[in-house]
Formats: sequence, structure tokens, C-alpha cells
Amino acid sequence: MRFAITTLLLIAATAQAVTPDGKHKLVLIAGKPSHPPGMHEFRAGSMLLEKCLASVPNLVVDRHEMGWVKDEATFADADAVVIYADGGKGHPAVQANHLETLQKLIDKGVGFGCMHYGVEVVPELGGKEFQSWLGGHYENAFSCNPLWEPNFTSFPEHPITRGVKPFQINDEWYFNMRFRPAFKDGIVAAEDAGAKFVPILVAIPSDATRDGPYVYPKGPYAHIQAEKGAPEATMWSIERTDGGRGFGFTGGHFHKNWGNADFRKTVLNALLWVTKVEVPAGGVESTVTDAQLGENMDPKAAPKPKKTAMSTPGVFRRDS
Repeated sequence: MRFAITTLLLIAATAQAVTPDGKHKLVLIAGKPSHPPGMHEFRAGSMLLEKCLASVPNLVVDRHEMGWVKDEATFADADAVVIYADGGKGHPAVQANHLETLQKLIDKGVGFGCMHYGVEVVPELGGKEFQSWLGGHYENAFSCNPLWEPNFTSFPEHPITRGVKPFQINDEWYFNMRFRPAFKDGIVAAEDAGAKFVPILVAIPSDATRDGPYVYPKGPYAHIQAEKGAPEATMWSIERTDGGRGFGFTGGHFHKNWGNADFRKTVLNALLWVTKVEVPAGGVESTVTDAQLGENMDPKAAPKPKKTAMSTPGVFRRDS
């Protein structure tokens, strides 16, 4: 009966509606296959995260593939929607009427998060929404996407950082996001008309990192080089005035990185927090084996190099 009701009426339901068994609900959306093997493994990565959250009380993870949910009726009792997918013009959030659908969810306080390429939208197609929902977004030729190995040595007092120990890991960590003006560079906690912004993962790129090459376009950009020695936010959170929460996480390019306990814990904590499930004092404990890292990979072959290939071996052009 519940699924026979129209999506419009369902979305009008209360924001903190829980599932029939009384749990909070996270809708986790994995994008379509892209990039060579071991990169942008959205499906396999989402399945690992779902497994790691399986024992969390009061939470149900409703995981979907290929860029959107099978039936938008699932949003009726969602407490958060998180997208791990390609972005730019192909971002799942900007297809068809998805921005409108998500706005209705946001208006009733549903949490929203995006991971890796999913933090990028074209400014005129989702930019103002992402600044409102997430606090900021990746903007082509303003932000940059080098492969580098930041050293995260200290963390703010925040539920997302509970139990997270210092870690250093190579990934395509984006930085220089297009944050709301009130959040400036996104490296210090700030407020904007009641919205509370907190940077979660902050590190200082080396001069060589700023000098490029970036993944695509390879750069370097003068405005990025001009900030040598400055810290950059690669993950952030926001508490919106509508009561909802949001986060952006720029890592997640290399699938193998889900094997790092602190990298993984940071995201697992964020998934709980954005869904308004209490994060344990020591963070979400989980184990991922090498065998599990190799499961559920997309059936894709490494493409042959083309003229549009990026300068970094094995990493190919992203659509912007």
C-alpha cells in the first residue's frame, strides 16, 4: 500500500520518519562504472561501506546502483541521501528532475552528502544548491584535483572525527572548493545565517602538489600556486538551518584506500552523523580484508590511451 502512494505525497512526509522497524534510514547511491579498474569503484565501495554499517543499531542502509534509486518512494522515510558517483554535467543530482526531488527532501531536513567526484557540479547546474546543501562544491578550473598524499595530523572536535587517528594516504584529494563566501577558504569553523560549517580533514599541500600536474586539466593554475604553504580542506561538514546535515568528502578515487582503517572510519562516522544516528565514542569499528577489497568490482577493462588522456598514467579524462 505504501508504495502505491505517489512520490509527491511521500516526499511531503515528516523529515524524521523512521522505517517500519523504527530505524533511521540512509539512502546510499552509487554511480555508474567509470575510469579504469580500481578507480571510481562506486558500487564496490558502497557495498563495503554498507557491510561495515550492518551491525550499527537503529540504522538501515538502502543502497542503490547506476546513479539513482530504483523507486523514488524509498525517499519517503529517508533521513539522509549520500551520493558516491561521477559529477560535473553527469552528476546524478542534476539529471531529469532530481534537483527538484532533492530540494523537497532538503526542505524537510533530510541529510545530504557527496563523495569524491560527486562533490563537483557545474556552477550553473547545481552550484547554488550544493552551496546551500553542502556548504560548497568543486568547480572546474577553480578547484583542482591532484594526486597527493596529505598528512592528516589533527582533527576538530566533531562526531565525524571520533576515534580517528592521524593518517596519511595517497588519493585524488580535491581542494580549493567553491565554498559559500561566509566560509571563505573552508579551513576554519564558521557560521552563515545560522548554518554551521566545520572543516573535517585539513592538510597543507606541498609546493610540488600545487605546481601540478593535476589530474585534469593538468594545470597548473596560478591562483592555486599563489597559495603555497596554505592549508586546504578536503572534507567538511555543515549543519543547515532546516535541521538537516551535510558533508563533502573529496577522497575515494582509489578503491584500495577503503582498506585504511582511519580513512574508512572517517567516512563511516560521517554516514552515521548525516543520518542523525549517534556516532560511537570511538567511532565506527570495522574490518575490511584484502579479499573483500577485491569483491564486487565493476567489469571494466583498462581503456587504451587517447589524445584526451591525462598526464598521470592510468588516470583518464573526467567530464566536467
